[in-house]
Amino acid sequence: MTQPQPKKTGIHKQMVFRLFVIVLGMFGFGYGLVPIYKAVCAVTGVNVLSRQEAQAEPMAKRNTQVDTSRTVEVVFDANNRGTWQFKPEKRSILVHPGEVVSVKYDIHNMANRDVEGQAIPSYLPKKAAAHFHKLECFCFKQQPFKANEVKALPVVFVVDSDLPKDVKTITLSYTFFEVGLPSAKAD
Repeated sequence: MTQPQPKKTGIHKQMVFRLFVIVLGMFGFGYGLVPIYKAVCAVTGVNVLSRQEAQAEPMAKRNTQVDTSRTVEVVFDANNRGTWQFKPEKRSILVHPGEVVSVKYDIHNMANRDVEGQAIPSYLPKKAAAHFHKLECFCFKQQPFKANEVKALPVVFVVDSDLPKDVKTITLSYTFFEVGLPSAKAD
């Protein structure tokens, strides 16, 4: 003899509710990852490029006074890793602290394929880095290039008037390299 089957409607409703809670939790977790990632990067200093980007906005809003009594030479250097031709349009310029300056770097993708490149800046002397503020820079993000494409990309910067008086020359050096290269397979 067969026994009557209990009603499963209540079990189905519980299962649907649990799945809904799980989906909602997954959405909330995914949505929360971006601010968590930014906070972790800010604390650990892992994502240096985003720190530079964050510094640009407050500097752009700040009222800078141009110190015409002082002149600083800014020397531009370019290094590349990969199939690039990479060079500044000018080797050096003279600037007054507080003056907003724009220069360009010419970048030519010599590869016969589309690629993305990234520039990493460095400064000499090291103490000048805290006083060199980029307002706009191709180094803030990866740059896409079509096969054999040539671009002139800008760097807009201000040398802070708080730059130590003994610093007469600042070298801004970039290393430009291809990102997303497949890693070499171990034999």
